[in-house]
Amino acid sequence: MTTPARTVGDLMRRGTREEAVVTADSALAHRTVRGVRRAPLVHGDQLAAELAPRRPGAARARAWLSLADPAAGSPAETIARLRMHDADLHPESQPLLRSRAGRALRPDFLFRGAGLAVEIEGYAFHGTRRAHERDVDRYNALTDCREIRRVLRFTATDVFHHPDRVVATIRGALERG
Repeated sequence: MTTPARTVGDLMRRGTREEAVVTADSALAHRTVRGVRRAPLVHGDQLAAELAPRRPGAARARAWLSLADPAAGSPAETIARLRMHDADLHPESQPLLRSRAGRALRPDFLFRGAGLAVEIEGYAFHGTRRAHERDVDRYNALTDCREIRRVLRFTATDVFHHPDRVVATIRGALERG
């Protein structure tokens, strides 16, 4: 049996960049499970300390830790963020916005200067009629935020299987303003 920090550190040292950052994002995040907000499994300083000793894979894991973002809501969001990072695109993750009616919203990504929000939609989260209805309502509220002029939505399948197309679509929207 190991501590959460040791387990996450082991996974980061042995995995690919994508696996390592998804693991770190998940472990560092607050989560709501069945209506209960849960604390992160580890804190950044604990994970940094775990990755500090010289071990195989530790140097690259330390570098990858800088790519972690506890605000990520899913593995698909993490992978999308990494693909955008690789393309030198650096949006805000999960910024707090308010619709004109005062509703608090957090788009997955925001290119504030361009007024472009990017949403990553996973079927597991949105797979029921009620979830779909909530998603449509949320989308409409998102388009009512002063900071947003355009919203792009991608599926997790797009992110995992067609990342170049996702990045090209985002880049095109940014270039068109």
